[in-house]
Amino acid sequence: MSATDLATVLDTAARASDFSGVIRVDRPGAAPVSRAYGLADRARQIPATVDHRFGVASITKGFTVVTVGSLIDAGQLGWNQPVRTLLGDDLPLTDDRVTVAQLLSHTSGIGDYLDESEGEITDYVLDVPVHRLDHTEAYLPLLDGRAQVEEPGQTFRYNNAGFVLLALVAERATGVAFAELVGQRVFTPAGMSHSGFPRSDEPTADLARHYLAADGPRTNVLHLPVVGSGDGGAATTAGDLAAFWSALLNGRLVSPETLARLTTPVSEVADEGMRYGHGFWLGLTSGTLILEGYDAGVSGRSWHDPATGTTATVIANWSDGAWPVLRAVDWS
Repeated sequence: MSATDLATVLDTAARASDFSGVIRVDRPGAAPVSRAYGLADRARQIPATVDHRFGVASITKGFTVVTVGSLIDAGQLGWNQPVRTLLGDDLPLTDDRVTVAQLLSHTSGIGDYLDESEGEITDYVLDVPVHRLDHTEAYLPLLDGRAQVEEPGQTFRYNNAGFVLLALVAERATGVAFAELVGQRVFTPAGMSHSGFPRSDEPTADLARHYLAADGPRTNVLHLPVVGSGDGGAATTAGDLAAFWSALLNGRLVSPETLARLTTPVSEVADEGMRYGHGFWLGLTSGTLILEGYDAGVSGRSWHDPATGTTATVIANWSDGAWPVLRAVDWS
């Protein structure tokens, strides 16, 4: 499918569904196609624009792995480094053999604080008051007391706790707060000037509100940590995501060797119909690189197809808003 056809297919699917958010398609040698749909703020009837920032849930994991990859390039972390070297006495139930690479590839076997296989995405799942989760160290009580569930390095099991743990060890390796570290290592060098980790209780005019359902006033502010960490919580624009892919693939964020390792498949994940590397999803039979986010009030996917050089993003501000649009694309 050409990039022009992709933009048309996505636009048609968006108009046929309850989509509110932004779609963007970038292709070599052509101007980007960027379109906004629906409302950024239902109470005030403010239309979404291509310049609105959206929460992107687990798309944030892409920023985390690139931050960690840059620290590996700098010699401040190692692929096979046991995270116990930086955890010390914290999280004693985490196996001492768990490594940075295993966390990146979801093969660490550690217990997770969030079981995404149970319940609805809009359930209240956090057992710590969300306002307390305002920096990465504050997540420790949420991660503590969860036993190892599998041998390290043996099995792929999607794990949010592992990416909070990556944020924690990155902080401890550098002495820099995680949000600031991502800014230094990813947002600034990529030119992502509209990206960050905003507090959910301090809304700004350019930040879309995020809703639990296709209609109605209820937002996700009580469902998620007040400030995100390594597993989610960043806010960005479709334009900034295009800038992220460009910077990543053009060597401005990590070395070619590190990029190759991050994007080489480690596991085939049959129930997702995709493969997984160290922080990036890949097509089941293609080389398409994929970042995906899904949480209460948030859904989206951003991807790069190396076969055509096309980069695209679909981000929505209600829980299931992106999926009818994304189902129009062949992900094999």
